[in-house]
Amino acid sequence: MPKAATQQVNIRRATARDNEGILNCLSCAFATYQHFYTPAAFEDTVLTPELLKRRLRSMSVFVADTSSGQIIGTIACSLVSQLEGHLRGMGVVPEWQGRGVAKGLLDCAQNELKQLGCERITLDTTEPLISAIRFYEWNGFRRTGKVSDFFGMRLIEYAKAIS
Repeated sequence: MPKAATQQVNIRRATARDNEGILNCLSCAFATYQHFYTPAAFEDTVLTPELLKRRLRSMSVFVADTSSGQIIGTIACSLVSQLEGHLRGMGVVPEWQGRGVAKGLLDCAQNELKQLGCERITLDTTEPLISAIRFYEWNGFRRTGKVSDFFGMRLIEYAKAIS
């Protein structure tokens, strides 16, 4: 049985002690996509220690960790207006993808935003992340038609109404 199959997963709010694990998780999760990204876009995706500190101050950050303490997934969320929340920085290490970790993280962030009174949640993704796009669409997110520049890449907005 693979090691991942014997581990239990816990989703919780991140703390400053999780910084190294979050950076490692994002780096692993996006490594195979690096060649699609501009250097600045990749850095903003996998973060630097300083960018992560800023994110922890400005957003609610959650991690999925195993019973052995390894951070295997992360997501961040914040309010952008009284009724709208935004998701950012979702990543799951490759060996845990397809095992429900992303769904658990997404549900946790959506619940956080719902408790804050959100009626709509947005997120942005890049075109190379085909699996992520399918995952978001499977979970009710739809393209809004808004496309913006992300350090020289197309950034596509998705949104979902929540009740």
